[in-house]
Amino acid sequence: MTSIGGAEMVDWNLAVATATRLVRPGPEVSRDEAREVVAELRRHAKASELHVRAFTRMGTEDTHDTPILVVDRPGWVRANVAGFREVLKPLLDKMQERRASTPGGAVLGAVGGKVTGVELGMLLSFLSSRVLGQYETFAPATRELPAGGPSDSPSGGGRLLLVAPNIVHVERELDVQPHDFRLWVCLHEETHRTQFTAVPWLRAHLEGEIQSFLGETEVDPMTVLERIREAAQSLAGGRPEGEEDDGGRSLVEIVQTPAQREILGRLTAVMSLLEGHADFVMDGVGPDVVPSVAEIREKFQQRRAKGASRLDLALRKLLGLDAKLRQYKDGERFVRSVVEEVGMDGFNRVWTSPNTLPTKTEIAKPADWITRVHRKSES
Repeated sequence: MTSIGGAEMVDWNLAVATATRLVRPGPEVSRDEAREVVAELRRHAKASELHVRAFTRMGTEDTHDTPILVVDRPGWVRANVAGFREVLKPLLDKMQERRASTPGGAVLGAVGGKVTGVELGMLLSFLSSRVLGQYETFAPATRELPAGGPSDSPSGGGRLLLVAPNIVHVERELDVQPHDFRLWVCLHEETHRTQFTAVPWLRAHLEGEIQSFLGETEVDPMTVLERIREAAQSLAGGRPEGEEDDGGRSLVEIVQTPAQREILGRLTAVMSLLEGHADFVMDGVGPDVVPSVAEIREKFQQRRAKGASRLDLALRKLLGLDAKLRQYKDGERFVRSVVEEVGMDGFNRVWTSPNTLPTKTEIAKPADWITRVHRKSES
């Protein structure tokens, strides 16, 4: 990460430093055990590629290899800060232009950039102990964060991240067979890698939706402050009398414009599809290659549902992480229903183009997607 100074809207270096300082220590392992874990995760990730592609029938031709990076918690933080910095650049440039025309904007910006850097670091420190793996596709390629893919890709392609201390922590917490659990996790994350390498338009589509969402952001500070005030009142149960409940939405959802809610609906549908597909594949491949998959799945689902503590539950609610848990369930149900009805090849029509992706409504009603994509094309 290069130093960009306090004049930027976000002090990215401070975000990394804050998260690294606050991140919880991982489980105790010896040096030899750590090396063995890293080596085994790499082996499982490579083996998972063959299992996933055979099961899904995706990416069997002309696919580009992507690096497998086994990282610690600070390594995960650095990768995600690099991704955030790339994705948020258009929005931050827009806000920087607005600030430049405001009296005292440079001073306020220097202070605000550091405050935002600390806040982002605190958030990432919380998340860094919970993520088992990730297919990171937005951060530009660097020596520390190499990427595969075609040379003309805007970011040089993606990379598969496996967070070793978190995987070891969870396998111990669940008291499951370590070798089986590590392979099970790799099957899920490898499915995400397959989705992006086998569907060439997927990354650009997601980035376009994200940029459209950010482009609708209201950059007027007073408007943003008013939305945050309303969100805080709602989350604290302090709504003015007579106002309707917000339906349990997260802070992220509450501070949106109407246009952003439409875009978020489409993004939610795509993420539900990707997460649900990964869960479906993980469970589909699992029985053949992971002997204790039933035990792992049951214990992991219980862990997902209950959270680690009251603080964890509160933060999940505030940050919208509960919505991510619903994405796993709703998306897996959609994929399973479609595959049962039209088979794997029929399901794979979902990857034809952005127009064949399910809508948020269709995720909940798979028959509607089948009617739109299959029945109409056959009539």
